[in-house]
Amino acid sequence: MEKSLSPGSKSPSELIDGRIAELGDWRGGMLDRLRALIKQADPDVTEEWKWRGVPVWEDAGMICTGETYKAVVKLTFAKGAALPDPSRLFNSSLEGNTRRAVDFREGEEIDEEAFKALVRAAVALNRSKAKR
Repeated sequence: MEKSLSPGSKSPSELIDGRIAELGDWRGGMLDRLRALIKQADPDVTEEWKWRGVPVWEDAGMICTGETYKAVVKLTFAKGAALPDPSRLFNSSLEGNTRRAVDFREGEEIDEEAFKALVRAAVALNRSKAKR
């Protein structure tokens, strides 16, 4: 008899894999692609699963969360307001003093290099604060 895994017995990475699979549409593909870019930008990134179902990427602190909605996949950068964004990727949550987000819509191209630069800037900021 096969033992079913409860959410508590799966790793965060397995839970994220499950979320991508269960979406079964463009949002799953988009989240999977963004996840791969985060890992390319920061090979030391760790994945977490917080707030009952939100993928989170961390390195010396939170980098970003990956939320999925009907019309967008939203990556919210915890310290986005403090990050350089020369390519102007941030297009959501612009009013706050701390966070910034990028909403990705179906069929949108990802500026992969600009996105990876944003992830690397978030990691550098986290690491600079961790060393103090």
